[in-house]
Amino acid sequence: MQSKKQLIIHADDAGLAWSENHATQIGMLKGSISSTSLMVPCPWFYEMAQFSLKNPELDCGIHLTLTGEWKSYPFKPITPNYKIPSLVDENGHFHSKRENIRDHAIIDEVRLELKNQIEYALSLGMKPSHLDSHMYTLGVRQDLVDLYQDLGNEYKLPIILSETLISYTGEDPSKFNIDSNKCFESIFMASFNEFKNQGLKAHYEAILDSLSDGLSIILIHPALESKEMQQITVDHPNFGATWRAEDAHYFTSKACSDKLIENNIQLVTFKSPEVLKILGA
Repeated sequence: MQSKKQLIIHADDAGLAWSENHATQIGMLKGSISSTSLMVPCPWFYEMAQFSLKNPELDCGIHLTLTGEWKSYPFKPITPNYKIPSLVDENGHFHSKRENIRDHAIIDEVRLELKNQIEYALSLGMKPSHLDSHMYTLGVRQDLVDLYQDLGNEYKLPIILSETLISYTGEDPSKFNIDSNKCFESIFMASFNEFKNQGLKAHYEAILDSLSDGLSIILIHPALESKEMQQITVDHPNFGATWRAEDAHYFTSKACSDKLIENNIQLVTFKSPEVLKILGA
């Protein structure tokens, strides 16, 4: 790699909504977003999958999904409900909170649903670059962490395994049996405190100004400012419509591209050979 600082700017939640898809597409084609991952159970997954097929050079992974956090926009699993009763509520929707998965999910049902998500994406012709976990729900229990790694090995795809992300869920990663050599900790995601107080632009620019040598990942959640996103994220300011619009704006801005150049940061993807050596496949 030409630079000592390599960075994946990764857009989560593609497939969530048209506004999310379009912002991600613009960011990948014209901005500084270098990677994304798609939520297979979501209503706009198919449109984003078609985009990935038309742009095979782009880095698109699978955002393995077991929860749907929105008040009036629930997700249904790929698998028939009767086969995975521990993963759904009385209406057949994914639960809204990770705790439901931690406390009640049956691991064989989780395996079935996640494999069905991956297989459906593959059936459309997608060639995902990696696997990651929505809300990092696969980091809340030892057997879920193990399954996450097993899926990466089975499909020969890198995963984002991180004690930092486990800690973001409220769980204590020290209680889990995880090979620290397989974990990746130079990873950044804004908190609600940073969004509310300093603002996301200032937060991201502080990261870019202080980025260490080697590989880092910034996790973002871009979406166009729209009534669609306002309705989806109602009563949910954390990763809400305004947050996502700020992400979309900054990572398509000249200010962002100038900041990358100023700090001699090279954008990379999960397809880069050097990245695969670090994260494994």
